[in-house]
Amino acid sequence: MSAPTQTAPLTDRVIIVTGAASGIGKGIANRLAADGATVVVADLDAQKAADTASALGNDSIGLAADVTDRAAVDAMVAEVVERFGRIDVLVNNAGWDKVEPFMESTPATWQRVIAINLLGTLNCTQSAAEHMIAAGSGAVISIGSDAGRVGSSGEAVYSAAKGGIISFTKTFAREVARHGISANCVCPGPADTPLFAEISADNPKLRTALEKSIPMRRLAQPDDLANAVAFFARPDSSYVTGQTLSVSGGLTMA
Repeated sequence: MSAPTQTAPLTDRVIIVTGAASGIGKGIANRLAADGATVVVADLDAQKAADTASALGNDSIGLAADVTDRAAVDAMVAEVVERFGRIDVLVNNAGWDKVEPFMESTPATWQRVIAINLLGTLNCTQSAAEHMIAAGSGAVISIGSDAGRVGSSGEAVYSAAKGGIISFTKTFAREVARHGISANCVCPGPADTPLFAEISADNPKLRTALEKSIPMRRLAQPDDLANAVAFFARPDSSYVTGQTLSVSGGLTMA
């Protein structure tokens, strides 16, 4: 007697992942596609988005999207709905940071950090959630940061923006629960990404110092974050909402 065929947990789910052409976002897209999802790779770099999507299978597509531009976000979301008929999950991953002491930072930097991290999350969530509410189901997963939970030297405005995402997620979860929509936040600790390489370029000792301070003695890999996102994206976690999950190798603990 043959064993019953098991369906991948995200089969037939349409999932938008912002900033998914590289780094953590690409890791998330790969994991979700491996679990059967059709992934919309939304990224500023249209070519990289298309290249990433073509390797995923499951009819995944790449779309250009500037999360700071509400009109561009609405156009991206409309294209997804027109093509697939629905949006099951949104992963707010797009982000940017510049590490420097707050007293040496400038308003121009503040505006960029807040626009990409916080306002980008608000733009994408409101746009996609309109369709989720109409459908009576959905999940929004936002990538926060442990910097937003406990602070991080040299990342004052980034911490503020990510803290805003954490607080927003809790309130949004309360407001949309009655529509069958969950909202949760995944908070990475230090992660081995292109952004980290850019940030640490002028301080080669930063990686070593961080690895010594993390109980598991390594930086997070994109797969580590992707596994947490995949949990929140699965239909069988739909009763979990308004939660903040730290994925930091024990660097911070609740």
